[in-house]
Amino acid sequence: MSAITTHILDTSHGRPAANVAVTLELQSDQGWQVLGQGTTDAAGRLKDLLPDDFAFAAGVYRLTFETGAYFAARNIESFYPQVVISFIVRDAAQHYHVPLLLSPFGYSTYRGS
Repeated sequence: MSAITTHILDTSHGRPAANVAVTLELQSDQGWQVLGQGTTDAAGRLKDLLPDDFAFAAGVYRLTFETGAYFAARNIESFYPQVVISFIVRDAAQHYHVPLLLSPFGYSTYRGS
């Protein structure tokens, strides 16, 4: 499991959001660098965003969730084509879990465990 993980719950249906494309990036002096990409599993989880050889370090990271495509695939009108969550890693020895609670017209997030 990578040092950064996520999961998505579709609160409008009361179940995990499967098959959502997610991109993880790191901010650098040259802009945002893509570190990993993946798709949530049937449980709405994505556990392997960082490559095994990545030297996890403090910095500003960003997760981009392709929420518009998720809802469009279900023929559900939605407001946000993407949800972008930027967060700070201060201690690279810790695990960072960033859940997303999602509905077609709103979302929330928090630092999970």
